[in-house]
Amino acid sequence: MDREPPPPDVSSAGAARPRRPESVLIVIHTAPDEFLLLERCRPARFWQSVTGGLEWQESPDDAARREVAEETGIAGGLLTNLHWIQVYEILAAFGHVYPPGVTHNREHAFALLLADRVPVLLNPREHRRYEWLAGPEAAARVSSSTNRAVILHLRR
Repeated sequence: MDREPPPPDVSSAGAARPRRPESVLIVIHTAPDEFLLLERCRPARFWQSVTGGLEWQESPDDAARREVAEETGIAGGLLTNLHWIQVYEILAAFGHVYPPGVTHNREHAFALLLADRVPVLLNPREHRRYEWLAGPEAAARVSSSTNRAVILHLRR
């Protein structure tokens, strides 16, 4: 599989390396049809499943495992690559971290099935709080149409 070459390292001016415009979405759900949603710190009232960008040399599967651990502390469950890629326009609030001219992101969908609820450890710099919600309520609450589509797909 061809991979994009990494951009140059940090510039001589010390600027941060641009983010790769490719990410993972991991919808965490339980066998009893409950979905874990996280409220982002910014933008306000933005609810989502676990998401995160791929590092320049990282596979989607490795990124999914890393993001679940970093954002929730969850180590168990059955992680499934749904082999479903959605492309969306990057929100203006997040556009500054991507290379100049990049306006869209490729998102790889995953599902993490748990037997039941587990404790969640949030990173307070990223998320304010979490909730376990029934499928219909979770689909209505998420802020992203791509996130909603995966929740609805998993409920079939």
